Amino acid sequence: MTLTDYNSAVDQHADGIYRFAVKHLRDTDRAKDVVQESFARLWQKVDDVEGTKAKSYLFTTAHHLLVDEARKDVRKTRMEDRHADLRWTGQSQPDLKEVLDAALATLPEIQRSVVLLRDLEGYSYEEIAELTQLNISQVKVYIYRGRTSLKHYIGSLENVL
Repeated sequence: MTLTDYNSAVDQHADGIYRFAVKHLRDTDRAKDVVQESFARLWQKVDDVEGTKAKSYLFTTAHHLLVDEARKDVRKTRMEDRHADLRWTGQSQPDLKEVLDAALATLPEIQRSVVLLRDLEGYSYEEIAELTQLNISQVKVYIYRGRTSLKHYIGSLENVL
């Protein structure tokens, strides 16, 4: 195999090997490692492998590396799996009160008021209508819209983290 054949093999087969590895490993970083190691092994055998057999050699090598990775996975257990109490020590979890306060601050004043009266204070729809001088239908609509806005805000990962 010549240097041109090797470079051609990289161009033609790197994506296919990567897709093959990702489907098996479901981890993009480990899949990239498999691709890199497959091409490194081909480079070591560049004089022994024919240019027409490069694809076969690469996929066979990738397959063997995937089998090795699967065997490693069976033998190792992650420290986090073994010690669940250590799971979040490195990262601070967002304070729920701060997230909720930020979400409430995005609501219009009337929605914020009716949502807080209903969900925080526990007032009935009728009591909220009386306190805010709205009719019951308006109270229900404002509560629904407010809760929907809160759900979208809190459900968005970048707002919570």
